[in-house]
Amino acid sequence: MKKIAVCDDDSLILSMMKEYLESVKSYFHIDFFSSGEELLASEKAYDVIFLDIDMKGISGIDTGRKIRTYSKKAKIIYVTAYEDFRDYAFSVHAFGYLIKPVTKEKIMEVLLEALDYAKEETSGPRLRFQTEEGFQELFVKDICYFEYQNRKVRIVTTKAIFHIHEAIGALGDRVAEMGFASPHKSFVVNLAHVKAIQGYELVMTNEDRLPLSQKRSPQFRQILTRYLAQQI
Repeated sequence: MKKIAVCDDDSLILSMMKEYLESVKSYFHIDFFSSGEELLASEKAYDVIFLDIDMKGISGIDTGRKIRTYSKKAKIIYVTAYEDFRDYAFSVHAFGYLIKPVTKEKIMEVLLEALDYAKEETSGPRLRFQTEEGFQELFVKDICYFEYQNRKVRIVTTKAIFHIHEAIGALGDRVAEMGFASPHKSFVVNLAHVKAIQGYELVMTNEDRLPLSQKRSPQFRQILTRYLAQQI
């Protein structure tokens, strides 16, 4: 369960944040603190921290700096009445900077965005598709290859197969920077899932065998070699 902390020395703000987060409290572990000292004393590793800047005792900026000594991944979101602390927040690598008063919609928006980034950091980048089977959000690492077949594209993943209506060429261009390349006009493959090349055929990690056209072979082999070198 993801952990969220809210730290503000204003009791009204804490009450407001409790109300805002009421709808998601069953999905997250949420703690509330009235000072930076109290937050630091908890010694808990939080995934997302909503932090005031101008507090009695240790400031939110100094609290953030101390948090960074033991947690590089925590998404710190400053919620403050002051515009002129942005540079200090930047030095703490803050994920967000919200100016009071803030709405529930804005809090939920930045919270979901922070959790989305945290998820991507742990599981890798994702691609979103509107498939015949419904909307799918797939981790790049789980996609083996795309195949153009019968006027549609098959998305072959490690867990299932989906179908989309998209030009294979345009799709290949869209995912090229994510470690994909085209060995044949009808295929775009995830280089991480190429287990071997045997003649003019690719052996994939799921044991599927895909064609490697003679025309594209030199360039594809060069791209694959460069990709593998970058993984070392």
